[in-house]
Amino acid sequence: MIGKYCMVRSKNAGVFAGSLEALDGDVAKLSNARRIHYWNGAASLSQLATDGTSKPKDCRFPCRVDEVLLFGVIEIIPITQKAKESIDSVPVWTR
Repeated sequence: MIGKYCMVRSKNAGVFAGSLEALDGDVAKLSNARRIHYWNGAASLSQLATDGTSKPKDCRFPCRVDEVLLFGVIEIIPITQKAKESIDSVPVWTR
């Protein structure tokens, strides 16, 4: 999955969507990554990675970061082009 846009779930940092640059054991390096703080419009993370969200305005995805290291990775799901476009359509969430 190296080089693919993926959904990555970690034990303590939550879920991120980004390009998987490297994977070493349970440590993943993502680039162009966005935290998936809260989503609506998809029943599961698997559906979000496959279909995207049907309710982008109800999601909370903060701004992208250039890169992030995630420790304790427990799940990696490739994101389809359709889902990537949906995720990209979610407005940047700020408080």
